[in-house]
Amino acid sequence: MKHTFRALLLGAALLTAAAPQAVAQSAAAPFPYPIEQSSLPNGLKVVTVPYDSPGLASFFLVVRAGSRDEVEAGKTGFAHFFEHVMFRGTDKYSKEKYDEVLKSLGAAANANTSLDRTVYHMTGNARMLEKMFEVEADRFQNLKYSEHDFKTEAGAVKGEYTKNSASPYQQLYEKTVSTAFEKHTYAHTTMGFFQDVVDMPNQYEYSKVFFDRFYRPEYTTLLVVGDVKAAEVNQLAQKYFAGWKRGSYVPNMPVEPEQTATRYAHVQKASFPPMLSLNYKGPAFSDQTKDLAALDILTTMLFAENSALYQQLVVKEQKVRFVGGGANNTRDPNLISVQASVVKADDVPYVKQRLTQALEDVKNKPLDARKLADTKSALKYGLLTSLDSPDRIANTLAEYIWLTGDAQSLNRYLALYDQVTAADVQAVAKKYFVPEHLTVGTIGPNATGGVQ
Repeated sequence: MKHTFRALLLGAALLTAAAPQAVAQSAAAPFPYPIEQSSLPNGLKVVTVPYDSPGLASFFLVVRAGSRDEVEAGKTGFAHFFEHVMFRGTDKYSKEKYDEVLKSLGAAANANTSLDRTVYHMTGNARMLEKMFEVEADRFQNLKYSEHDFKTEAGAVKGEYTKNSASPYQQLYEKTVSTAFEKHTYAHTTMGFFQDVVDMPNQYEYSKVFFDRFYRPEYTTLLVVGDVKAAEVNQLAQKYFAGWKRGSYVPNMPVEPEQTATRYAHVQKASFPPMLSLNYKGPAFSDQTKDLAALDILTTMLFAENSALYQQLVVKEQKVRFVGGGANNTRDPNLISVQASVVKADDVPYVKQRLTQALEDVKNKPLDARKLADTKSALKYGLLTSLDSPDRIANTLAEYIWLTGDAQSLNRYLALYDQVTAADVQAVAKKYFVPEHLTVGTIGPNATGGVQ
């Protein structure tokens, strides 16, 4: 469950405005590679990370529009829909010609959508970087699809929804978020509400409105990682994206009212592994405050495989197949989720009691200083040691780009781990793990989950 970016100037003035503005990065910055950022006058942000990957580069376009931005009733699922339709082609590059270009690049291209963003990505021959720019700029600015194409893709989206919703885990996720949120758009999943997906084939005209709103330079960041130089990336960005017109749409995001009592979501399913999830209202992502970093540390200390709770429930008592969880990193306040796959449905109340007691203990009992230090180090450097390819580096930076619009946010957030104290961990436990802000999700054989 845990798992997301206006007037145009031309000529010499544009050349100056689009010049790279390398962000100062101290020698102590956690991220080990240079991050060079610039922007075009139309609002497009450009991020370059030179990396020693001879002949190879990853090209990402991060669109800061996901299911979160679907604020109109009856119009959910369109962010995910465009993940599909963006591969339908343009007048210049049909779908077939686009595929031919990918082959010539030795590239694989794909896209994915989440709550806060849609990301388009390819990795291929760095010597053919300009061709990457050409084909991606063309489809972002000149996408063309007929009503027939639209209905075909809408049908594919419905099929994907139906396939995914067959899973009781997906059913529980949908019920949990729609129960936890009354007003905010996090109440629907990335796929959207089913009734909206069913009606999507009738929404051809609205699809063009959605594209016109969000596929604009001010919502987008271009990220290139690999065997490249920032000067070349910026020159190509200017050449292929400078003519992209800025838009003016800003969604009116609903504010979620404070939850005042525990809520429950249940999926009745016999002969399926019982499931328990505890979902507390949490904070929005921030690289300026310590709450999320402290929550990362807290949930890792409690639920990692070497934790006392994991050893008791999974290894010793064998009442649970796995337990884990953490806070969701999202632009608006979301859920801190803890999940446990329980062996026997009769043990769900006991497991819930043990999980909630462990969270209560953090509020009052001293934390082990050595374990706190080790957890902070593991979180920080575990991420950094995974950055061993252009694609992985780009994927990691893309998250912070869609969360804040600034790739340097990664460095600021990682630095917060060093600042978190035992008192900070206890403070976030007291602040967020309260029953009034809890939604309990369960899968089990009976009409209720046995914990109400």
